[in-house]
Amino acid sequence: MPTCGPEPRTPVTPPAPVASSRARFATPPTGELDHDQDHEDDVPLWFWAMEDLFGPGPAPRLVNSAFTQELLVAIGDDLASVEEAKASKEWRMAMLEEIGSIEENKTWSLVDLLRGHRAIGLKWVFKLKRDEHGEIVKHKVRLVAKGYVKRQGIDFEEVFAPVARMESVRVALAVAAHYGWSVHHMDVKSAFLNGELAEEVYVAQPPGFTAAGHEGKVLRLHKALYCLRQAPRAWNAKLDASLHELGFTKNKCEHGLYMRGAAASRLLVGVYVDDLLIMGEQPMEIEAFKVETKKLFKMSDLGPLSYYLGIEVKQGRRGIELHQSAYAIKLLDKASMGRCNACTTPMEVRPKLSKNGTSPVVDATLYRSLIGSLRYLLHTRPELLFVVGYLSRFMAEPRMEHMAAMKQVLRYIKGTADYGLFYTNGGDKLELVGYSDSDMAGDVDDRKSTTGVIFFLGQNPGDIDIEFAGTQEQLADILTKSLGKKAFQELCGRIGVIKLD
Repeated sequence: MPTCGPEPRTPVTPPAPVASSRARFATPPTGELDHDQDHEDDVPLWFWAMEDLFGPGPAPRLVNSAFTQELLVAIGDDLASVEEAKASKEWRMAMLEEIGSIEENKTWSLVDLLRGHRAIGLKWVFKLKRDEHGEIVKHKVRLVAKGYVKRQGIDFEEVFAPVARMESVRVALAVAAHYGWSVHHMDVKSAFLNGELAEEVYVAQPPGFTAAGHEGKVLRLHKALYCLRQAPRAWNAKLDASLHELGFTKNKCEHGLYMRGAAASRLLVGVYVDDLLIMGEQPMEIEAFKVETKKLFKMSDLGPLSYYLGIEVKQGRRGIELHQSAYAIKLLDKASMGRCNACTTPMEVRPKLSKNGTSPVVDATLYRSLIGSLRYLLHTRPELLFVVGYLSRFMAEPRMEHMAAMKQVLRYIKGTADYGLFYTNGGDKLELVGYSDSDMAGDVDDRKSTTGVIFFLGQNPGDIDIEFAGTQEQLADILTKSLGKKAFQELCGRIGVIKLD
């Protein structure tokens, strides 16, 4: 699918009105809808006549009779083709649902633009939401503001909003598995629309939904829209206040983690933007929390956790499995290695790669992109920590030998795509056990050392002991050096990375 129109900023002359052939534009056909002409997008967008996309039909509230002549639509990369967007009723229904949610939430009011203020533009963004198997589960449409034209300190102040780190989520899941707790997943619908704004913000009327007879007016925002710079902060403040009203206490070290109650009635809630992970021993407590939150926000109850930020989750009586099999396969396809031969270890023993190689330079953009993708895979594949960190040293100027080492990692992933972490049910008590190791000046370029630390949760005797771990017992070896096949596979199993059913 094309990602932009014809030559940038060059409009295409509309053909004669024919039912099967309509005009399309690389820039807006008129200037009335864009209040930010001094701030253009980096890449031209497609602009399609509304009838091409959805056919004739009524619009909610803002429009009394029909849509305006032109509908500005930012076509997302997730669409298979422009023709799919033009023909799909699902996109139309998702669009009407988005406008309905915004108006029901009393996000804005129609006003005249005051002197000294400017209205920022809006645009539509389309996204396909998929499940852990890559199947389409939702046609998602968002009306977003061109927030990049706003200036911090003038148009807004704070923008930061905390989320639960993946490390904290894994710890919480390990605790849940240990005690046999249930873990459920909820999603806040149109979450950012709930954030209340402290600033005075005006936006243009939504493309395709201009109020008849009031085309010259703008909308004053009372609540946030997606892509406003302060929207994440406003939403998080609203959610934080709501959770405190429900009796939750924020963790002092992890501001995306909340807790309520004690003993059997204890509930943990992890927050990642609009995703809530709820875990506790009593199913009744979890259900009670769901009822409470549904009174505050529009929520989607996704049931027991099965998929979270690209990580597939399977809960059972023996424990909780985490893996990224679909992501690993997608990574191989990205590198054009979906049909490569598998290998048993991700790196040769004692590699001596250097930044000062003499072989030809390879595509640095591809190399860096693969490193970034591998780093996300580390959330469930800790045995790759050393090799990914090692190859990250050469991102400035990767050469053929570095790419060859990268391909060995991908070949290893080919044979272990169904590997992941398994957190077992361990009884009543928790014990924190850690292993650390370091090599000695292992970097051939600057003689820096590599240190690795790994922790386990189990039964807790109430104290901490420091002991020497011999070579055969040093589990952190896998984090600081490349190992032979036998040692590597043994340590993989001992740190919880196993082949999952």
